[in-house]
Order: sequence, then structure tokens, then C-alpha cells
Amino acid sequence: MKVLTAGQCKALDRYTIEHEPIESLDLMERASAAIAREIGMRWDPSHPLIVFAGPGNNGGDALAVARLLGQEGYRSQVFLFNVTDKLSPDCLANKERLADCPNVHLTEVTSQFSFPLIRPEHVLIDGLFGTGLNKPLNGGFASVTQQINASGAPVVSIDIPSGLMCEDNTYNYMSHVVKASLTLTLHVLKPAFLFAENQRYLGEIKILDIGLMEKGLNPEDTYIHITEHEEIRRMLLPRDPFAHKGTMGHGLLVSGQYGMAGAAILAARACLRSGAGKLTVHTPRFNLPILQTAVPEAIVHTDPDSEIITQATDLRPYKAIAIGPGLGTDEETADAFHEYLMQVQCPLILDADALNLLGLYREWIQDIPAGSILTPHPKELERLTGQCTNGYERMEKAREMATLFQLYVIVKGRNTLICMPDGHIVCNPTGNAGMATAGSGDVLTGILLGLLARGYTSEQAAQFGVYLHGLAGDIAAGRIGEESLTAGDIIDAIPFAFKDIQSN
Repeated sequence: MKVLTAGQCKALDRYTIEHEPIESLDLMERASAAIAREIGMRWDPSHPLIVFAGPGNNGGDALAVARLLGQEGYRSQVFLFNVTDKLSPDCLANKERLADCPNVHLTEVTSQFSFPLIRPEHVLIDGLFGTGLNKPLNGGFASVTQQINASGAPVVSIDIPSGLMCEDNTYNYMSHVVKASLTLTLHVLKPAFLFAENQRYLGEIKILDIGLMEKGLNPEDTYIHITEHEEIRRMLLPRDPFAHKGTMGHGLLVSGQYGMAGAAILAARACLRSGAGKLTVHTPRFNLPILQTAVPEAIVHTDPDSEIITQATDLRPYKAIAIGPGLGTDEETADAFHEYLMQVQCPLILDADALNLLGLYREWIQDIPAGSILTPHPKELERLTGQCTNGYERMEKAREMATLFQLYVIVKGRNTLICMPDGHIVCNPTGNAGMATAGSGDVLTGILLGLLARGYTSEQAAQFGVYLHGLAGDIAAGRIGEESLTAGDIIDAIPFAFKDIQSN
């Protein structure tokens, strides 16, 4: 599923109009009919509507929705803001279509505006501004959006909440953005919808298919897409019936300073649940009895030191290597980590303290093998790329890092983003808030290690692993709820996530 910028949405509309072919006014009618149907399924005609329409095509949509619902018995009070006496042609056409429409009272606002009295049964329709907005709202429009937010009524935004920019809101006035209860977005998600700081303005998001012709888009230009289940199912590697542990890949996990053996245990268990034939854990000596007891399937290779990692081990036996969970950032550990970077011949998985060490020694980033996978959460990413003020800036910095050093940078979060070496970004749809728990990231590292050892490419492992991790979290949450979810529950659900992918 593609995620489109404002310019791409406009180009897709234009291509559909030219090649379906269809008049732009008829395409607006098709979109408005889809919006009206969705509103009609949620609220019956006992709920009067107050519609706020801007002068552009978003306002034209709002006017058409009021007319279509008016024909179904809904009463609408419509405010069309035309302060510059310049309506878009399709907005003007829909204004004229309202002339004889039953149940619709139209007020055209050209200067002064008094906000209407809102009653508990009202539903507000926000059609002030759409994806074409490129500067913050101010003046009278800012006042209108603030009064909408203060009304206490449910708010339905058409395509995007008014005041929210389609991509980058770094310099926006967020207090001037409509807080929607429901966003009915047309055909595709927009980049701004992916970021945590914007969720309070979006409410529930529903994508409405309006039949746009996506073949008009250049695949190279649509650089963000959302993983779909069938895409993951096609990636699944078959298991050779004559396989044995020696042919299923041997992974190395470097993890677990003293007191952090739990991170090594979680990553190790997740790795073995993800298909690796063998796993060796390199860890301080004090962790030996803990790991041998907790993960008897793993081989344990102990560091000479009792409490921290001080030496790099021989890397020749291993097909995939993960470094970081519970590693620590002692100076001797940093030296051992750099030794790993200089010796390794295959892509790495770097997480947690491996990333923190890179933040301390940024010049080492250039020593990471191409095709390696980094799994930072937002703060770890900032240690690598500098401070970020919002999700869009974070995404762009991760994307720049991925392309510059030819890495896969997985920015963990509600909508985990996988930034590819070619500049494309994959957004993961699985996972839930219950996974915001200690050790969840260690489980992801283990899954990625297991997949790489198993024979998946770095690109496949990154996309498949993040999806599998989130799906296992969803299955676990479905059984026990989000509140009590632990990292161990995610591991226990990995087999069922594999079965879900295989069977659907």
C-alpha cells in the first residue's frame, strides 16, 4: 500500500481525470459519495451536521457531502468560507448545486463569522483545507479551528484535518490544527499520518477507495509504502525436508553484560524461534549458568571477563551476527565492538548498546558492513544523527543515513519505519501499545538474527522480521490483553505468527 505526498496525490487525481477519463467534478462527486456513505453508517439523521467548507476542492467535497446527506434526510448547517471571493471551479459548482437542496442551510462567509451554537447531538464536518496546504493557518481560520476543537462535538475531517500539512509539520502551528475524531482519507494514507505526534489530530483513520488509477504513478517516486500481509507471505522461505541444523544457519549473538543476562536470553530465544539451525551467545563468564539454564538450545561462548565483553570472538563459523542487547558501553567493550566491525565479512544486526557506542564513536559508522541492519528507537537514532524535533525529521535523517552508508535503518515505534539503502521506506502495520515493554527490542534483534542465519537477505529479514515481531505481539495481546504483555509473551507467540503467515 502506497503512502503519497501532496504532490503525488494531485498527480494521481490528474492522471485519473485524463485517463479514465472522468471530469474532475464527477471525481469529486465519487469521493463525496464515499464520504457521505461512511458518515451515514456511523450517525443517523437524528444528528444534525455543521459543515465547515473552505474555498478549494476540500471545501467542494464538504459541500457535496452536505447535499448528498441532505437528500437522505440529514439536516446541515453549512458555512462556506469565501473571504477572497475566489472559489475553485469545482467548489463553485457544488455551491450552485446546493441552491435547491433540501435540509441544507448555506451561509457564505466573506468577512465576519460567528461560530454556531453546538449541541450534544451535532456532528461537525471539517472541509476547510486539504492536502494542498503549505503554510500554517492563522487569523480567522486559526480561530475557527480552535473553536471546532473546543466544541466537544465529534469532528469528521475530509482527507486530512485542516491545518495539518501532508508531510512535514516541523514549522506548523499545531494549536491551529483541527483535532478530528475521524479522518476519512481518500485512497491512500499521507506521510503525516505515520508519526506519533500527529495522532491526536487524526483520531480514527479510515481509507476510502475512490478508484484512482495508481498506474499513473512512477514507482520510483512513491518512496513510502506500507507492508501488506500477502507481501510477507510471498517472502516466506520453504523448509527443505532434508534440512538439518548445519544447513539452517549458525548465528552469533554478542550480548549481556553482568546484570543484563535477560537481554541475551530474550534475543537468544527469539532467534531460535525464528528458524536458525544453531545459535552461539558470546557473553561474560558470570552469565554462563544463567544462559545454559534459560536457553539450553544455545551454545554459550564466554568472554575472559566475568562481567563485560572485552574481546571479539572468531567470526568464521557464523552466517549472521547480532551485537548489542545488554552489551554495556565500557571502554574495553567499545574496543571489542570496534574489533568486530573491522573483522566482520557479513551484514550485522546492531541494537541497543551497539548503537549507543556508535553514538559515542560516530566515525565508526563508516566501518559498518553494507547491508547491515540497525534497530534504533528514537533516542538511539538521535545519538547517531543528531536531535530531531518530530517524526518526519527523524524519518528523513534515518533515510539519509541508510542511503549514505548503504544500511537498513529500522526506526522503532508504533509505525516502525524501515529505511532502505535505495531511499525507499517501508512502514510496518503490525504491533500494538502492549509491546511498549522492556525486552521487546531484544526480541526483534533475535528474530532478525534468526532470519538472517536462516538465509533471508537483509532486505527480506528487515521487512519480514519487523512484521513477524508485530504480528506475534498482536497475537499475544489478543490472548492476554495489552496491559499485561511482556517480551516473553511475544516470543511465545512467534510460532503462531509464522503459522498465520503460512496459512493466509
